[in-house]
Amino acid sequence: MISVLQRVREARVEVNGQTVGAIGAGLLVLVCAERGDTEMEADKLLAKILKLRIFSDAAGKMNQSVQDTGGGLLLVSQFTLAADTTGGNRPSFTQAAAPDEGRRLYDYVVAQARKVHPKVATGQFAADMQVHLINDGPVTIPLRMAPSLATAAAG
Repeated sequence: MISVLQRVREARVEVNGQTVGAIGAGLLVLVCAERGDTEMEADKLLAKILKLRIFSDAAGKMNQSVQDTGGGLLLVSQFTLAADTTGGNRPSFTQAAAPDEGRRLYDYVVAQARKVHPKVATGQFAADMQVHLINDGPVTIPLRMAPSLATAAAG
């Protein structure tokens, strides 16, 4: 699975002019499932997102996680993170999970996040979304959890 984390002062997602998800300070997380991804990669990704120390402590050092600060999580599906741009000027998205599998894994990440974090908002899977944010820092971190060798060999 791939994600891009953006530390934000606030963020919201609109679909057809209506806000479908919003947070104050916290993390906007763009999430993409790739072919071969399972719940194992989703769990590892979520654990890393929740524990990554990218928020400032009292001394101004990035030493706190979103869990430490009580910040919000805005989880937004974005299959374009799987883009392969090596073969020309038009990206290929063949590494992205099939839509049904992508939705299943995105929904899984959202459900797991809601079990362990008090402030979780979402975008809308497969919708034309407008994402508004005030990036804090800016701090933007890419994360990738590759399928385990055992999972990849079995698939």
